[in-house]
Amino acid sequence: MVAAGRKTARAEGEEKVQRGIQSVEVAGRFLGALAAARAPMTLVELADAAQLAAAQAHAYLVSLTRLGLIKRDHLSGRYEPGPLSLQLGMMHLESDPAYRAAVPRVDELAQATGFSVAISIAGPQGPAIVRYVPAAAPLHVNLHVGTVMALAATATGRVYCAFRPRAGWEAIWRQQQPQASAADRAADRAAFDAALEAIRTRGIERSIDAPSPAVSSLSVPVLDAGGALRLVLTVVGSTGTIDVDWKGPVATALQATAHAIGTNLGQA
Repeated sequence: MVAAGRKTARAEGEEKVQRGIQSVEVAGRFLGALAAARAPMTLVELADAAQLAAAQAHAYLVSLTRLGLIKRDHLSGRYEPGPLSLQLGMMHLESDPAYRAAVPRVDELAQATGFSVAISIAGPQGPAIVRYVPAAAPLHVNLHVGTVMALAATATGRVYCAFRPRAGWEAIWRQQQPQASAADRAADRAAFDAALEAIRTRGIERSIDAPSPAVSSLSVPVLDAGGALRLVLTVVGSTGTIDVDWKGPVATALQATAHAIGTNLGQA
């Protein structure tokens, strides 16, 4: 009887352990919903995803925001992954062979060209900068780790779309387009598709005075042996200082860096 009683207590203890902490699991639902949505979400959307009333979801989000796991945009009121989520993602990223191979070469590229260089990867809202090596001369543009690049308006975004499956970015691209008639949307889509095909043919893209005035850039993909996009490398400089010619010294150095990283992946 005593042995049976002890077994029952132990079984009850194991059941309690397996039951876990509900608040942690709810927080996981919020983060999972943001990752699946690949875009900022409203309070109501997150509440529905976590199967909670809006008021109860708000209480959780306040705590998650304080911890930095989630952040709230004060203009739109929408929620997205916060800085702590980014730091945890960076810890995982440091084990990625493409990122490890890219870091020293990108640092060398920035030093050799004298311009800022960014490494971007696929994030829930599009290409996100995960390493940024600033040039000595300041740029009138706010780029940093965590910056998400617009798909159509930036060279980084267009390279990202050119070498990623359409299903991974189409919804985000639509959200970023201005309100227009059905005919204008179809024309914009056709023009964007043509631009992506040209990028795939050239293997490089550029932006001149866009999206920030007096700032220009060149971007290239880093592809693995299977042709999958692993990273986007972007060199950024002041217009008039940076040479954005397709076959200029900056473009040549940038493409050589991407090729070296891709070759390293093939040998890993």
